Amino acid sequence: MFLRVEIHYGGGIAINQQVLTGINGIAGEWGHNPLPWPQTEELPGQPCYCGKQGCIETFLSGPGMARDYQTNTGQTLSPPDIVALAETGDDTAKACLSRYTDRLARGLSSIINVLDPNVIVLGGGMSNIAQLYSQVPHLWEQYVFSDRVNTVLKPAKYGDSSGVRGAAWLWPI
Repeated sequence: MFLRVEIHYGGGIAINQQVLTGINGIAGEWGHNPLPWPQTEELPGQPCYCGKQGCIETFLSGPGMARDYQTNTGQTLSPPDIVALAETGDDTAKACLSRYTDRLARGLSSIINVLDPNVIVLGGGMSNIAQLYSQVPHLWEQYVFSDRVNTVLKPAKYGDSSGVRGAAWLWPI
């Protein structure tokens, strides 16, 4: 059976192009679970607006990346600026992007461990970071409970607007 899982930053999940809401209406809220395999420096984690600490959302959102960069440099930059700076070879920006990539690999590996999908499709603004698609699959291998990981990581067909487009299809006419 082919299993395609679409994950959107800020919540939302679709399995085989069918929106999954769940009995509690929270399917896809993977961002409000703790970051898997946290490093010592990641504990206890930033406070989240949900009232808990260390949620995936606080690490793998645009504000999470910007906060990580600011914590380590004292400078405030947007995620696109951090990525651009990393691409020029800036070591602190590269380190920030590397932490983000590893955190994403840890988060997605928990999805793979539970659902074992053929494909994971990322949506949302942070899904525009091109190198995630080549680096994360190499990193998640160390976290997935299997001797092989054939899951493919892809960007959403319509980029970071995919979540909005999907929501529009659900709006009653």
